[in-house]
Amino acid sequence: MPESATSSAPAAQSLSDVRWFALQTFSNMEGKVKQYLDKFTQVEEMGEYVHEVLVPSETVTEIKNGRKSTKVRKFYPGYVFIKMRLYDTDGKVLQRPWYFVRGVQGIINFIGDEHPIPLKQEDIDRIIRQVQEALGKEKPKIEYAVGQEVKITDGPFHNLTGRIDEVDPARGKLKVSVPIFGRFTPVELEYWQVEKTEQS
Repeated sequence: MPESATSSAPAAQSLSDVRWFALQTFSNMEGKVKQYLDKFTQVEEMGEYVHEVLVPSETVTEIKNGRKSTKVRKFYPGYVFIKMRLYDTDGKVLQRPWYFVRGVQGIINFIGDEHPIPLKQEDIDRIIRQVQEALGKEKPKIEYAVGQEVKITDGPFHNLTGRIDEVDPARGKLKVSVPIFGRFTPVELEYWQVEKTEQS
């Protein structure tokens, strides 16, 4: 057991740099694992070791029976990412944070098992970028394309059918040509305000 693991306040120079690691979890336990780690990192005074816990996700919308519903969809089901100090400067696993994390209900193991492997910087940068791009946005469960026929399910043009002229994924909006008074009129709608027809 490394000397730094036996001390409640190890010297700063005995700890390695903070790195990101991947934890494998049981199905649908990712959120509970994050909640536990966030809470008990403070309770157990593990803040010196555990710096951040991340469950990358996005908000997804869909229409069922004319009603909009939203849910959180995880980018990496079965995985939680943790930014922490896990090794001492000699490359030995620090026992205190190791057992703290491994003891959390729902966690199967670190990726790398007994010798957890830090994520490459470019990989964690990509994951964080995914999360940042998804912040504040609602992504449709169904993707749309120009030329598709859709039925409007919300708003003043409810129940009308039109064809998609433009798709703006960044804003979550569509431009749809709708027949109004015998003429096709372009209408801007949000993704969740339409649904695909059987023909499309």
